[in-house]
Amino acid sequence: MLDLDGSLTEEDRQIRSVVAGLVTTRVRPHIARWYEVGQAPVRELAVEFGKVGLLGMHLTGYGCAGASAVAYGLACLELEAGDSGVRSLVSVQGSLAMYAIWRYGSEEQKRHWLPSMATGETIGCFGLTEPDHGSDPASMATRARRDGTDWVLSGGKMWITNAPVADVAVIWARTDEGVRGFVVPMRTPGVTAREIRHKMSLRASSTGEIVLDEVRLPADALLPTATGLKAPLSCLTEARYGIVWGALGAARDCLHSALDYAITREQFGRPIAGFQLTQAKLADMAVELQKGYLLALHLGRLADAGTLRPEQVSVGKLNNVREAIDIARQCRTILGANGISGEYPVLRHANNLESVLTYEGTSEIHQLVIGQRLTGLAAFGG
Repeated sequence: MLDLDGSLTEEDRQIRSVVAGLVTTRVRPHIARWYEVGQAPVRELAVEFGKVGLLGMHLTGYGCAGASAVAYGLACLELEAGDSGVRSLVSVQGSLAMYAIWRYGSEEQKRHWLPSMATGETIGCFGLTEPDHGSDPASMATRARRDGTDWVLSGGKMWITNAPVADVAVIWARTDEGVRGFVVPMRTPGVTAREIRHKMSLRASSTGEIVLDEVRLPADALLPTATGLKAPLSCLTEARYGIVWGALGAARDCLHSALDYAITREQFGRPIAGFQLTQAKLADMAVELQKGYLLALHLGRLADAGTLRPEQVSVGKLNNVREAIDIARQCRTILGANGISGEYPVLRHANNLESVLTYEGTSEIHQLVIGQRLTGLAAFGG
């Protein structure tokens, strides 16, 4: 509506087109069934995404595409227009697991893991959240202790995307030296992963619990430059940036579905799109979608310039996910009873966005990040 394509480069548009085409052919025909059965072919998707350079696409070297932040954001938007769970696969692989190794790993770790992760042959996950410690990762209970030259890890992680199918995990644990990160092959003795079942949201995403029972790791499993809680939080900032864009994809798909439905659905002798109340809903949603896109694009330009700050990402995550879920709920009302049918994507998106609303930082956490920036006072836990 605002002719925003003119603000993109030709390369941006080409990347977006490739991802949109892949979603159309590989995701949309199957996503309703994947969601209904609560299982998606994660490994197959990862390899297909790897073939077009989607995994770790904003990273450089080691087989990664080195795309711009804006191009990565557009890819997240198109992926989440298919399904939030599908975007989560790419986001966790690239912005969490791969990014942690790329930024904090040794040269040996990077060369060993990143090329196969970029192709999708190796799947990674990111173990920070714990059963009793979600929004407060500083209180994590997972411990790592030295034993000679080795490290021994004990504890558990919960709600870990990709965990049941992962080959490697980046695990964060408390040590006598503070919070440190470890690269943990999932076949290491003492590591077990359990699929979390009966989810009502992100059903096309593989989510699990990781248990670490006296897991012995060599010294070179440690991420050498990741010291303190700032390291995993910087990884979360990377993932949150993708969500800023991704949520718009879910909202756009809902809006397009509602618009198509309203034009063809007749009541009282004419299409419901011809009624003022319906048009008011459509207009308000379109305006919020465009505003969210402009915000995401601005943050992407800042990221490409190397000046993006964490609290700016919090503004984007807070606003765009909040507006996306409102759009999904409003679109459901336009579709009426058909809005709850799996033949339409709207309630699936709405259910997924309930998870997106709270993962990678709840709305309340992002409000407090913004509040701290405004006031200079930290209100976490207060």
